Amino acid sequence: MWQVWGLVWVLLTALAFVRLDTPAGMLHGQWSANFARLADFFTQFGLGGWYLIPSALFLAAANLTDWRSLSRRSLMLVYNWTCLAFLVLSAVGLSGLTVNLLKYAIGRARPLYFQDFGMLSLRPFAFDARFAGFPSGHATTMGAVFGILLLLFPRRWYVALAITACIASTRVFVGAHYPSDTVAGFGLGCAFALVCGIVFARLGFIFRPAASGLPVRKASFRLIAPER
Repeated sequence: MWQVWGLVWVLLTALAFVRLDTPAGMLHGQWSANFARLADFFTQFGLGGWYLIPSALFLAAANLTDWRSLSRRSLMLVYNWTCLAFLVLSAVGLSGLTVNLLKYAIGRARPLYFQDFGMLSLRPFAFDARFAGFPSGHATTMGAVFGILLLLFPRRWYVALAITACIASTRVFVGAHYPSDTVAGFGLGCAFALVCGIVFARLGFIFRPAASGLPVRKASFRLIAPER
């Protein structure tokens, strides 16, 4: 199953590269002002800080909490939130570190400079923000968020995909990335989240292993206390 999903990811990235990247480069700067402002607003939610900082702060607060003073009900809630914070830090943090290493190692020019460098100008290890297009960091973050939501709420996967994919796609409209950059990044982030979920399942945190290959959320994992 993993090989199939990996092949689909590669094919979608290749398709976006062949069919969409050049038109995206040519259309840069031609979107309406209102649409561009809307895209610029929503693209901010692809920043890793929105997910890493709250998780890190929660872990710091949990570390300062006297768990022995908590009731059994409160203790379970704090434990579950702590596990979730670790999952977010692992998936978003590790994928973010990886994508930053990749984008500077590959050195693809951004569509902002399509007229100057073209669609496929590579300057590996230039360490220049102009040549840090592939893959997209924002899209990687959104892919990781989607992967986490997919594992936690598998029946609502289409809602999570619609929201995260739309946010990832804003990188194209603001001229920061080509479509293939966003598809590659989104898949990379999702893959990291799924791998983290599998590791967590084997350790007994949040999930349990399943025959399908995807970890399944434990019945005991609740982020809101059930009503008595």
